[in-house]
Amino acid sequence: MVHEIEFELVGDDMQAVIIALDPGEMVQAEAGAMMYMTDGIKMNTGTGGGILKGMKRILTGESFFITTFQQAGAGLGKVAFAAPYPGKIIALDLAKMGTVLCQRDAYLCSAYGIDISVAFTKRLGAGFFGGEGFVLQRLSGTGLAFVHAGGTIIEKQLADGELFNVDTGCLVAFQDSIDYNIKFVGGIKTAFFGGEGLFFARLRGPGTVFLQTLPFSRLADRVVSAAMSNVGEVKRGGSVFGSLGNFIGGDR
Repeated sequence: MVHEIEFELVGDDMQAVIIALDPGEMVQAEAGAMMYMTDGIKMNTGTGGGILKGMKRILTGESFFITTFQQAGAGLGKVAFAAPYPGKIIALDLAKMGTVLCQRDAYLCSAYGIDISVAFTKRLGAGFFGGEGFVLQRLSGTGLAFVHAGGTIIEKQLADGELFNVDTGCLVAFQDSIDYNIKFVGGIKTAFFGGEGLFFARLRGPGTVFLQTLPFSRLADRVVSAAMSNVGEVKRGGSVFGSLGNFIGGDR
């Protein structure tokens, strides 16, 4: 019987997950994700299964190393992990959902023993044009795994054979039972001037899909665009900090 870890999600748009550990219990996390831990928890960093495992994690956007946290003291211990950018954290029960595929760098932490491996898209077209790249993360095991995404999370249940088109950047995670491919948006004007990219992710059920309203790539593009638009003001005698303040304050 698998012991399910106890956890609490805190925050709204800058979430963290706090995991409670019984004596001897362990969790694992992406290196650098830890926010705090109580006294008595032992931390250890390694490859989590050898050099090959570490190299596979690099391909999926994670670090070479993975960190484990074990409650070595008596009583209940707690360790918290924070998402690297504004958004939400999703708790995935792999014992119920089975294997889940995620976008690159979505993994945050999980029960000890959850396997994080490379998942190549089934079709070359999805790999070359799918926005999230040829490589996805595959999370498998029988415990809880936590992934993070930008903005608000939307959960969609697809019936058997149901088709669903998604902006590739907005796709966070989906069950392995779902067929993943790409679809050309159609029409030259729509493709080049519609602002939505050339391709959609085309999903076929059955299974669960998680979407994000604000992909980090989209947020980064807006920040860079706003920063570049203020370069002229800086050159005309304004300050970098003044321009940044105007952007943050809404004067744009």
